[in-house]
Amino acid sequence: MYVLNNVSKTIKGQDVLKEVNYNFEKGTIYGLCGPNGSGKTMILRVLSGLVIPTKGTVEINDKILHKDISFPPSVGIIIENMELLPKLTAKDNLIALSEIKKVATEEDINDALKRVGLETDKPVKKYSLGMRQRLNIAQAIFEKPDLILLDEPTNALDEDGVKLIYNVLEEERERGACIIMATHNKSDFSTICDKILKVSEGKMEEINNEK
Repeated sequence: MYVLNNVSKTIKGQDVLKEVNYNFEKGTIYGLCGPNGSGKTMILRVLSGLVIPTKGTVEINDKILHKDISFPPSVGIIIENMELLPKLTAKDNLIALSEIKKVATEEDINDALKRVGLETDKPVKKYSLGMRQRLNIAQAIFEKPDLILLDEPTNALDEDGVKLIYNVLEEERERGACIIMATHNKSDFSTICDKILKVSEGKMEEINNEK
């Protein structure tokens, strides 16, 4: 379980998050919806360990982030502009990333690329925006993380690409992952999310999700 306890974040005198409380559970897809600047991405950054709250705590499986652990032990992330190695292929990019934790096999890498429809030997510099986004999704799932944090994951994808990625995320949910996605448009995620959370002016509340 991933718990936000009275989490606030202040930057240059501005309250980006204001006493946010929520319990995120495994095997569930959450959608954070709200306009740009509402605090959605900051919630993902706080959960990922990339940002330390000004007040409050983040608990991951009963351990406090930045006290008991520095980062979530098992997490896949797409937050804003992901850096890819332009001269390498998709597979070589994932091989390079796999050297950090050394938990993913070559089979895991091949499987992730196949699932997102990205089986090509082209270098990343020749990719369209949609292909780059598919690779972003692949790097977020190839290590089979317990927590998956996605900021606008359907950006640059066509309708078929969106359906494909949604199928992948549903498979990850069935595997038991906790998936938290952020969007500025609630309708983008309403068909796939189990729960919708409205983020506005740094506050978050759960709202009804009519699929």
